[in-house]
Amino acid sequence: MERNAELVGSRQATPAASSSHERHFYAKNRAIGRFGMRIFTPYLMEAPHWHGHVEGNLLTGASMTYQIADRMIEVPPDRLVLFWAGIPHRLVRVTPLGDGPVRLANIYLPVDTFLLMPHIARLQVALLGGALVQIPDTVCNIEHVTRWYRDYRANDVERTEVMKMEMNAALRRALLTDLEYLLDPLQDPGARRELTSVHVRHVVAMVRYIVENLSEPISNADVAAVTGLHRNYALGLFTRMMRMPVKQFVIRMRLLRARARLIESSMPIGKLAEDAGFASTSQFYTHFKTAYGMPPQMMRARYARMDLR
Repeated sequence: MERNAELVGSRQATPAASSSHERHFYAKNRAIGRFGMRIFTPYLMEAPHWHGHVEGNLLTGASMTYQIADRMIEVPPDRLVLFWAGIPHRLVRVTPLGDGPVRLANIYLPVDTFLLMPHIARLQVALLGGALVQIPDTVCNIEHVTRWYRDYRANDVERTEVMKMEMNAALRRALLTDLEYLLDPLQDPGARRELTSVHVRHVVAMVRYIVENLSEPISNADVAAVTGLHRNYALGLFTRMMRMPVKQFVIRMRLLRARARLIESSMPIGKLAEDAGFASTSQFYTHFKTAYGMPPQMMRARYARMDLR
């Protein structure tokens, strides 16, 4: 069975195949990327990747193993799982269950769109804090996802709006139960007990402000001001919830935007850094190489060799 899993996973595991969908869902006029869905035969990934979406996966006919950061996570079949794809992740194993087809449904929800969904603040913070959440199959199953996919493929504005409202409602309903974590959020469990829903809403408001203003100078005072709280209290709340200070989170989100545009466009590096909100090209180079292990030109050349442009 394990050998069969490797065969199923590797049928399409070429560099071009494993990355072409990612380019398709990026957009130059959005902070993070564009909404998208697909249903396909899953393939193993040769290396971890990362992109600016909250990603939903629902696998049928098999279970799978994800490597997220340095953790191996077993994902069961027939359950929708959600995680922030800004954290490096890699599909490393697909284990078929029976002789039926193995299909993976992916939902690519831009982070800015996800953060504007109402009444799911606890889930928003959990995912941006590194959690991998499993949604109850009584709330969302393959029938729901297949219907959403038909709506997405119809390219009809009304159907798309209804679909996104249904997604929001499903996530709200999931929060009526105890969230089931396959990977816990990075925040301190003790802090989680102390933080109320009001605190969570304040943190979501700060994250939204950051995402919506990435190309502009962002100060700690600006971010804290959207909460109406004392500056130091608001910033401390953000750090407790997100397990990183505001400035580090801003850099993380700017890098996601810059990387998307680097792959999608031929924009000069200096202009790309400016549009992503970096104060200078040299600052951008330093942060980019630290985050991705290579300078931006090398990453662009790597994607060009994959014949994605």
